[in-house]
Amino acid sequence: MQLTVCESATMSEDGVHQQPHSVAFMEVRCASGDNAASIDPVLDKANESSEEEFSAEMDEETIGHNAVKASAEHTLNTQTVNAQRPHSLSVTATAAPQSNLWTCQRDGKVKLRMEDSGLAAETPLTVHQLFASTVKNFGKYTALSWKEGEQKKSLNYIEYYNTCRTAAKSFLKLGLQRYHGVGILGFNSVEWFIADIGAILAGGFAVGIYTTNSPEACQYVAENCKANILVVENHKQLQKILQVQDQLPNLKAIIQYKGALKEKRPNLYSWADFMELGRDEPDDPLDEIISSQKPNQCCMLIYTSGTTGQPKGVMLSHDNLTWTARSTSRHVSLTDATESQEVVVSYLPLSHIAAQMVDIWVNMKVGGVTHFANPDALKGSLVNTMKEVRPTAFLGVPRVWEKMQENMKSVGAKSSAVRRKVASWAKDVGLQTNLSKMNHRAADHTPLSYQIAKKLVFKKVRKALGLDRCHRCYTGAAPITRDTLEFFLSLDIPLYELYGMSESTGPHTVSLPDAFRLTSCGKELPGCKTKLHNPDEDGNGEICFWGRHIFMGYLNMMDKTEEAIDAEGWLHSGDLGKRDQNGFLFITGRIKELIITAGGENIPPVPIEDAVKEALPLISNAMLIGDKKKFLSMLLTVKCQVNAETAAPLDELTPEAVEICKKLGSKATRVSDIAGGRDRAINAAIQEGINRVNEKATSNAQRIQKWHILEEDFSITGGELGPTMKLKRPAVAKKHKQQIDNFYKEVTSPTTPENPLPPK
Repeated sequence: MQLTVCESATMSEDGVHQQPHSVAFMEVRCASGDNAASIDPVLDKANESSEEEFSAEMDEETIGHNAVKASAEHTLNTQTVNAQRPHSLSVTATAAPQSNLWTCQRDGKVKLRMEDSGLAAETPLTVHQLFASTVKNFGKYTALSWKEGEQKKSLNYIEYYNTCRTAAKSFLKLGLQRYHGVGILGFNSVEWFIADIGAILAGGFAVGIYTTNSPEACQYVAENCKANILVVENHKQLQKILQVQDQLPNLKAIIQYKGALKEKRPNLYSWADFMELGRDEPDDPLDEIISSQKPNQCCMLIYTSGTTGQPKGVMLSHDNLTWTARSTSRHVSLTDATESQEVVVSYLPLSHIAAQMVDIWVNMKVGGVTHFANPDALKGSLVNTMKEVRPTAFLGVPRVWEKMQENMKSVGAKSSAVRRKVASWAKDVGLQTNLSKMNHRAADHTPLSYQIAKKLVFKKVRKALGLDRCHRCYTGAAPITRDTLEFFLSLDIPLYELYGMSESTGPHTVSLPDAFRLTSCGKELPGCKTKLHNPDEDGNGEICFWGRHIFMGYLNMMDKTEEAIDAEGWLHSGDLGKRDQNGFLFITGRIKELIITAGGENIPPVPIEDAVKEALPLISNAMLIGDKKKFLSMLLTVKCQVNAETAAPLDELTPEAVEICKKLGSKATRVSDIAGGRDRAINAAIQEGINRVNEKATSNAQRIQKWHILEEDFSITGGELGPTMKLKRPAVAKKHKQQIDNFYKEVTSPTTPENPLPPK
């Protein structure tokens, strides 16, 4: 096995690869104490369980490392070992068995990937300990803000914490069982946050469900996590659950957090009624649960899709969330609220780990304020929110940045000739100046031309976008084009790429203002490691992760977990990547066939392709398109005869295909009669079949928007199929690049931020 480790490493005398630092795995049991609802006792108990005064009790099976920080009243006894991950099959007596690094059991525990020094050596915390520490440090600072109509509302961290405790007690009163799910189906809101954290404090799993999910997709997630309670936004989302309620044997209650209930049903609650349930409940039962929680136990499930299309429940531990929040906030140099409060806008789906990590956990760590956008944010209202809130940091998926770019070009094209010339000059200056900065070739003094361009153009652009005090603009969750990166860089708005996955609790690599390259996703978070598995001659290998952000496993899916985490404990991403000479990571391809749209949604193509072929027996092959794209499209071929000797496709349709055409009212006998949309009857039939497939889509993003019938079928001789008839997607994409480009040429985007700049 060939391995490239992306940092210094050593080899033992017998050739066994060793990690650059000794790594130990620790399992801890927290003693967080009781927490009364009133704020003074809360702070007293927070002191006992804070990061600085952490106390823990080691299990007998624990493999410790160096002494860990302890409180004045408690000491932590550890047994130190250097746990190596050899390539050979032999395992030393002191090495942690690989199975201790992951579990598929909802009540399971894992060994934490502790190290001897640095961030990876810091004391593990539960979610409650992180929250209590934040309350202690930033209690009276605003935590959440939103608007109801024209009225502004907010909660400070003390109020936020106490409200989450009340929600937790309400969940317990409704019968939430330990290690069972609380599913949350709705747009970002204060209630979403409270339900999420309340579920964790009460000992359940916080489980986000995509708002675009079909009833069947909601049912799968709810049943898989054994949801006792489902929290829905409104009547529309409620109807999805009611359609599948009889298939959810673990469900005990449904809570609707927006709008008045339009019907009365047993165990259906409004948000106000739900909160009232726990208001007068005693604290002791909740405090006992909180005290029993451990950093290495699961508290959250993020559902993602594999190439087979079956959603997988990514199990994230308390430590996954709290450690990743600490590492990320320090790496990107976010400021504590006591110095200058960070402000973020919450608008991306919270069922996605990227949004949750930024909006909830990282912001909590530094005492920042999260402002909730309107539900129609991505339909045009986001820019108004941005200009009002003026965030200090902003995460956008590529499609958000692309929509801004398209609108700015559209508006700019209507400007006067003089204005267009000024803007073009400024963008040239901005791009060259920022490229020089990026490559550390900037002059001692900023060029005068740049200072003029900044005053005339750049400041106005930032203000128009609501980014005038945003010192960090990030892009992630999907690949972004170089064109978009250069467009914003020319406007003095560098977009810093970050890369990771649900299984790494979000970020693994992040670009920084003083360390970024165009199209690179940056370098690892402190305490994390990257390995390139089986690199080719160009240095491209599968990107593998190591660190305390690595997930616990897939719920109830041992085979999938073993595929993702190898025998040495490395998480395999399924992505291909390489390093440049400066250590920047570049994603060069995807091993997995999973499509990631420009909106950041993961879509397995095979189930959709199979569904189309099943719905349309005339179709021979189908290939879904959509990676980095705004919507899905599909290339289709029809069943034709083949050359007996070469197996090359011929123009004549198969007898079966001819019969199908007759039944559809078509006289076609050749592929050329149908290809390119030449036959109206066939076109109508195919569109009807596509519509039937779209009706069963698990979300709107998984609907096929455009399709095209190719002139000939896929084949081995044509290069589209491999020896085993497996579809070679890159080859098809290259061969039919023009048609694929045509799918996305004339796309009208929704209204985006107004900006007077013309295109360059």
